[in-house]
Amino acid sequence: MDILLCIAIMQYMQAVLLARSKEIRDDGSIVEIVVWELPEPLPPSAHRYRYRLYYGAGGVGRVRYDNERGKGDHRHIGDDEFEYSFTTVEQLLDDFERDVANWEVDHEGDH
Repeated sequence: MDILLCIAIMQYMQAVLLARSKEIRDDGSIVEIVVWELPEPLPPSAHRYRYRLYYGAGGVGRVRYDNERGKGDHRHIGDDEFEYSFTTVEQLLDDFERDVANWEVDHEGDH
């Protein structure tokens, strides 16, 4: 296949949905995970993933991980925002799960 044809095909490739789930827990909290693989990185990120991971209740985010054009990878814990060093999708999910578990332990009596 000619190199220009390969470039043209890649240019028009669609994003691929890798994961989408939404769980409404017994306490009313929501955990939602959406991960896409993109044909090219979303600047300033160097990887080819677009994601949003959410844990919250009553319309208030408790833990969120996301990346967006111009802002890059970051996470929110309560009202605080931190840079996030993305390595793999698996690590992203593990880190999110850890932060959700930590939030639940730290705020056990807050419901």
